[in-house]
Amino acid sequence: MRKKLSFLAAMTLSVTMLLTGCAGSTQKTAEAPKAEGTEAAQAAEGGTFKVGLECGYAPFNWTQMDDSNGGVKIDGNAEYAGGYDVEIAKKIAEGLGKELVIVKTEWDGLVPALISGKIDAIIAGMSPTAERKETIDFSDNYYKSDLVMVVKKGGNYEGAASIQDFSGAKVTAQLNTFHYTVIDQIKGVEIQPAMDNFPAMRVALESGMIDGYVSERPEGVSATAANENFAMVEFTEGFTTSDDDTAIAVGVAKGSELTTKINEILAGISEEERTSIMDAAIKNQPAAE
Repeated sequence: MRKKLSFLAAMTLSVTMLLTGCAGSTQKTAEAPKAEGTEAAQAAEGGTFKVGLECGYAPFNWTQMDDSNGGVKIDGNAEYAGGYDVEIAKKIAEGLGKELVIVKTEWDGLVPALISGKIDAIIAGMSPTAERKETIDFSDNYYKSDLVMVVKKGGNYEGAASIQDFSGAKVTAQLNTFHYTVIDQIKGVEIQPAMDNFPAMRVALESGMIDGYVSERPEGVSATAANENFAMVEFTEGFTTSDDDTAIAVGVAKGSELTTKINEILAGISEEERTSIMDAAIKNQPAAE
């Protein structure tokens, strides 16, 4: 009887140990996701910095065929992106400790891409207008520019000094930009439909469909450098704009923690360096832009 009880006791002890072992394994398995999650979070601190831009607004950004002059490969594309915005994006990515990924995106798709999380930031020559601030946040400014008019060289408007000299002219600007909204400050102007991008406006100007288009000064310099038939009009009596209209900033999602970090990085880029970067962008832009 004692021998039988000892056997039962031994069996009971074995089952108890087995159950205890299973419980311990279960506990470890439950803790595993937490450990993996922590590792994933740490990896994300490096990760990528996805930036959206048109790659078609020289000298702020453009598309090129190789990595010359600091070009960055466009995500999912055989082409590369270059320009002032790309150089600023590189500095921000470096400051964040992340790999820069350029996501080529149509202008109208930039804000939706940011809101949906497809990109982390917009660095595309975008002005922090009051209307845009209702939807997304912006960093401090990384460039400030004036509005100009791009016209045909030797035409009726090359010698204009005031925006009112364009009374009766056919004028346009890029779709969904404040450039287009200021055209009606010209009395008697013939406002033409807004166009999707600057290459399209250059073609329209060359063909005579329009007499001029409104842009920021860097685009005016770019256009006249690319086409000897174009001239840039800088006004003594120009458009009425706000500081936000003529400034350019990085667009980020509402409440993003990136805003503070990006501002710290931008603060470390002097005005002299920003000017030098823009001068290089104007010099290096593709002739076809």
